[in-house]
Amino acid sequence: MLQKIGQLLGVGIVAGVLVAALALPAIGGLGITARNVATGFLNMPSELETPPPPQRSVILDRDGEVIAEIYDQNRELVKLDDMAPVMREAIIAMEDSHFYEHGGIDIGGTFRAAIRTLSGDVEGGSSLTQQYVKNVLVESADTQAEQEEARETTLGRKIRELRYAVALEQRMTKDEILEGYLNIAYFGDGAYGAESAAKHFFGVNADELNLAQAATLAGTVRYPYLYNPRLNPEDATARRNVVLDRMVETGYITQAEADEAKATELDLDVSNPSNGCMPSKMPFFCDYVVQEIEQNERYGENETERARWLRTAGLRIHTTVDSDMQEAAQDAVDKWVPRRNESRKVAAEVLVEPGTGEIRAMAQSRNYGPDEANLGETSINFTTDMNHGGSTGFQAGSTFKPITLAAALDQGMGFGTSYSSGNTTTITGQRNCNGGVLADWTLSNAGDTKGGSSHNMISGTKGSVNTYFAHLQADVGLCDVIKMAERLGIHRADGESFDNERTQANNSFTLGSEEVSPLTMANAYAAFASGGKLCKPQAITSIEDRQSGETIEIKPDCEQAIDKDVAAGVSYLLQQTFNGGTTTGLDIGRPAAAKTGTTDGSASAWFAGYTPNLAGTVFVGDPRGPQNYPLRNVTIGDRYYGEVFGATIPGPIWQETMSRATQELPAESFPPAPSQFGGTSQSPPRPNADEAANIEGGVPDVVGLPEAEAVSALEDAGFEPNVSSARVPSGEAEGTVAAVNPDPGSELPQGATVNVFLSAGGGSEERSGDLPGGGLFAPGRLEDVDGD
Repeated sequence: MLQKIGQLLGVGIVAGVLVAALALPAIGGLGITARNVATGFLNMPSELETPPPPQRSVILDRDGEVIAEIYDQNRELVKLDDMAPVMREAIIAMEDSHFYEHGGIDIGGTFRAAIRTLSGDVEGGSSLTQQYVKNVLVESADTQAEQEEARETTLGRKIRELRYAVALEQRMTKDEILEGYLNIAYFGDGAYGAESAAKHFFGVNADELNLAQAATLAGTVRYPYLYNPRLNPEDATARRNVVLDRMVETGYITQAEADEAKATELDLDVSNPSNGCMPSKMPFFCDYVVQEIEQNERYGENETERARWLRTAGLRIHTTVDSDMQEAAQDAVDKWVPRRNESRKVAAEVLVEPGTGEIRAMAQSRNYGPDEANLGETSINFTTDMNHGGSTGFQAGSTFKPITLAAALDQGMGFGTSYSSGNTTTITGQRNCNGGVLADWTLSNAGDTKGGSSHNMISGTKGSVNTYFAHLQADVGLCDVIKMAERLGIHRADGESFDNERTQANNSFTLGSEEVSPLTMANAYAAFASGGKLCKPQAITSIEDRQSGETIEIKPDCEQAIDKDVAAGVSYLLQQTFNGGTTTGLDIGRPAAAKTGTTDGSASAWFAGYTPNLAGTVFVGDPRGPQNYPLRNVTIGDRYYGEVFGATIPGPIWQETMSRATQELPAESFPPAPSQFGGTSQSPPRPNADEAANIEGGVPDVVGLPEAEAVSALEDAGFEPNVSSARVPSGEAEGTVAAVNPDPGSELPQGATVNVFLSAGGGSEERSGDLPGGGLFAPGRLEDVDGD
């Protein structure tokens, strides 16, 4: 009868009577009071924004596969048509059987609630529309105070809901309201909305729910904890049966159907979607993406706002990572530096696409987790800078030498630029970018390099000769080398500049004394590969905001940083390292250019290399402090190393990764060596007249000869051969000569020593060191580095 009255009375009169019933005792004057209250009720604010509720955001790889989900609430929005009819019927039968008949207010239920309200109980009697309003107010609250206001058990809150409900029914269809309710309602156990609840409890989509399952879910919304089928199966079953009885009463199902459903077990299949980066197969890349959003003002005014947007807006974040390349990188770093190795060393690797800056892989030999005390666990991303969740960086060793090559070529110097500096040399008069004169710098070459040798740009790069690069940097100018590094996007990982009052530039800049991240170095080498085009590292290509319906496109941010001929010249020089140089035996079956790096005392080791279409950098060291925990006399996994160089572990990691990662890429060639930089002979020019007085002939080319023939040829030429006991990986047959130092063609005095290195064959998993020409001794400076 009361429901019939509600249909006959106008909205204003109904509201007035309702509010009077809720607000006043049942005494005389009700008609006048109702009219006055109705007028005030209809004058209340009624515009309720109904934005989509919070839902899960997903991070996708470049092929659209999910690599991580991030959310505050486990919710996935679906259309009403994508929910099983029995789900809709069950919720209506249990929560608001007259939903399709009333105008937003269930008069009968609300009058009954009024009586309870006068007794201090404001629960019950709410229509589905009112419940939807309450949920919207709670979910759209920006502050804790607003959330508490939306949940408060007061008459004022109830009246606000009623007014919003009446207005909502005038601008939304019943199906739209029901869809909104079924997407926003909490079904318990962390599942919001019918779709997520169906997947969580039963492992099916909402449109696949059967009668018993739908009734179980519909029974939870009033008291989600009490009727949680996982925690309280008996109560949940009893509640399900109540729902089934109500569905019989309302005519949605027959008694027979209800009895059949009651006879079934709950048959749960509970699962939870992963949340955050920890469960991801590529957690550190995931973390980089999260940092990219939370640290970028483009996505919100402050970090709190950006973090909330990420976790509530249902974003579809399309990224640059290639899952196959990521797997190749992860397999390689885990193989050579196991995650839980007792030495606590770590390997970190980044792959970047030249010409776009897109990050294809980001791997390190650590499990992702917050407890650094657990062996093999960290939340620090050692591949990137501190402001992206990374470390303060690591000295990069001789991977910095190509910066000096680029600066020299940029100034017009040629491949024939040569120096005869001996095994030890002293550099004087270097100036920093403020014009300050630095102290004299004395340095030495490591290995078996002998004094009196002369190198040009090609042989100096192949042998990674420290004394050569010290002189080259001195001629170019330290400040110009620093500026070239900055042009190539290289910067300290801690955010400091290379040359200020706190971090003053030092003599050994060319030898990699600055702390940088692997991502920075990979991106700089990608600039060489792309003809001098530098792009900012990019992890995200687009973001679909499912709340606003907008899509944010992120295009590559590139500029021509150096001349294309300079880049081609550097690439030519770095290709030579595979031919008897420091990267010999680490080729990948296609054109590649690379450079090793080992810091002073083997504190850390690097390998940076590239093809024309993919660049990669590997770092190996100890996060506790490479100088205090160097790569000497160390067991990593099941291998013991007396000393680790850039070609010992980083090199094989790079080789194995790139061999797999480039399989689907075309085998492109580098441009030829630009003619403007002169000839490409590896032999330096003849020394000056004073030096030439003692020279009678050049070192014969004995590479590829058996040991005895090579020794005989060198002795016949008037030199003293010194056959090294250490064999090196080489394309030459095992036991034949892989390389000599000084290089073939070098002109030396009669009786000079020529060092001979025999080949170990097609490469070796363990290397005791690189070919001669590396190493630095500068007492008192831990920043100075070896030069491999």
